[in-house]
Amino acid sequence: MSIRTVRSIIEGQALLTAAANLPVADAARLMRTQKVGAILVVDGEQLAGIFTERDALFRVVAEGRDPRTTQVGDVMTANPTTIGADKPFARAMELMHAGRFRHVPVVDNGHAIGIVSSRDAMGPELEQFMYTLIVEDQVRDVLA
Repeated sequence: MSIRTVRSIIEGQALLTAAANLPVADAARLMRTQKVGAILVVDGEQLAGIFTERDALFRVVAEGRDPRTTQVGDVMTANPTTIGADKPFARAMELMHAGRFRHVPVVDNGHAIGIVSSRDAMGPELEQFMYTLIVEDQVRDVLA
């Protein structure tokens, strides 16, 4: 089984970014147009955070904020967990599982270069990851 790198997944991916002062309503429209669940928030080329569907729902809608005046920088996840492009995609899946999130920004020296998501897992890594989880559960049961 070949091991896919994060770089192989983001190759050809259009980098979707926003400035922190972008209104949430505009970010949501951009995400809908591009059919993505997250957008990277940047300051120049440096990653500042990530704004996700979950941020929009929990930090804007649920809190009664106005999406036309609330800026993504005020409700984004700042300093998100990131991964380097040359890491195995399986490592990104481990990060998503451990952190209970679905998107991981890909960075190179702090510069945002892409994003991977749980949707990208429709490959051999998913089978291996699920097998590992099953084995870990069985080991816990045996040791309990």
